[in-house]
Amino acid sequence: MRRITAAAPAPRSAEGGAAGAPETGQGAGLRTEFAFELPRGYVDESGTVHRSGVMRLATARDELVPLRDDRVRENSAYLSVVLISRVVVRIGTVEDVHPGVIEDLFASDLAFLQDFYRRINSEGHTRARVTCPACREDFAVELSGGGGRLGES
Repeated sequence: MRRITAAAPAPRSAEGGAAGAPETGQGAGLRTEFAFELPRGYVDESGTVHRSGVMRLATARDELVPLRDDRVRENSAYLSVVLISRVVVRIGTVEDVHPGVIEDLFASDLAFLQDFYRRINSEGHTRARVTCPACREDFAVELSGGGGRLGES
């Protein structure tokens, strides 16, 4: 399912630019697809590694349908596999992204996609514009995890 709706401006990063490169939907319309690069990559049956991909914004249906899936009912941890498979449009040249493809990802790539899902479905970014209390300089701070403490590079 691919949608491009011209209803609202594209999400902006703290620096004023777009928050991720859209795969489609140029112009002033709402961006619904976001490009990503997997840390390790999906290895298909022939051994080809696919790293670049596209994820679309989730709909309410995307979040509700997996709850009826028997695999999710048996193991709630499977919810993220089904949900991610519904919103990933493609990984490399693989356009038929189903739960089996997501199951075959490396754990770090699944964690990356879970984080990416959270970021694009909540304002499109996790940056905030802040002002240094000492020098009054404005700058952007990344709020998503990264392991460091605030103020550390």
